[in-house]
Amino acid sequence: MNSSSLNWISAKNSADIALPVSTLLSLSGLLKNTGFPTVEEINRTVATWHQGHYHGPIFKGQSTYDDSETRYYEQIVAEDGDVPTREGSWHDLFNALIWMQFPKTKAYLNALHVEDIQTFGLNPRTRRRNHITHFDECGVVLAIPRDRLKQGNALLTLLAQHQWVEGLHDEKTQWGDSIYPFVFGHAILEMMLNPFIGLTGKWLAVVVEPDFHTLSFAQQVQTLDESLVQRIQQLQDLTPKYLLKPLPVLGVPGWGQGQTLAFYQNQDYFRPKRANGGSTIQLPLT
Repeated sequence: MNSSSLNWISAKNSADIALPVSTLLSLSGLLKNTGFPTVEEINRTVATWHQGHYHGPIFKGQSTYDDSETRYYEQIVAEDGDVPTREGSWHDLFNALIWMQFPKTKAYLNALHVEDIQTFGLNPRTRRRNHITHFDECGVVLAIPRDRLKQGNALLTLLAQHQWVEGLHDEKTQWGDSIYPFVFGHAILEMMLNPFIGLTGKWLAVVVEPDFHTLSFAQQVQTLDESLVQRIQQLQDLTPKYLLKPLPVLGVPGWGQGQTLAFYQNQDYFRPKRANGGSTIQLPLT
């Protein structure tokens, strides 16, 4: 048995693995694997998820690329419709599973990258590309049902003000009622294999229909994929400063262990808002 298979077995059976990871691996069917998914298996998994109607890029093993390939990652995705994928890489596996769930949003963000590269060059990176990368790697989507906007805006305001005890502990019953969290950042998923204090995402809020809670997980992310592109466009393609606010993801109700009041009072993790932190234009949701 190769090392990636050993790593796969130990990771998927770990008691520490965070709920978003185990849920995604289970729903994708990959939890049944006895070894690390090959690139071919990843492509089949994505096709199966979309019931044969997937319209995103395919995943291509990094080892199949010639040494003469010098294009930037985003350029390859845009020009070839391929996502370079390192074999045996958790990071790249989770990237593929985010493409599986949010193909329209991922494609739109990739197009914004390429647009800036063509206009401004690879370096220095634009502020928009930095924001896109932060969201792509560490994003958390917070879905607010349209009929719960008052409660949702109140909760989002607590998060934006870093009032963590109030927003995450005291209002924990609102999570799964007035607010539904989803991981978008593939780096966050990778780090959730072995969660650690300090693990922090960047949240983006979006309005969904009142019947959102009645949908299956696959239907929910399909709905979010449509809404996210529109929301990103409304937010000036993630260009403004202070747009994406931090979220200590192990504090999201149900996502971490030991979520006691004392846990949320640990200011080394749940940090107060800085005086120069700025306000996000995300709020209020309408």
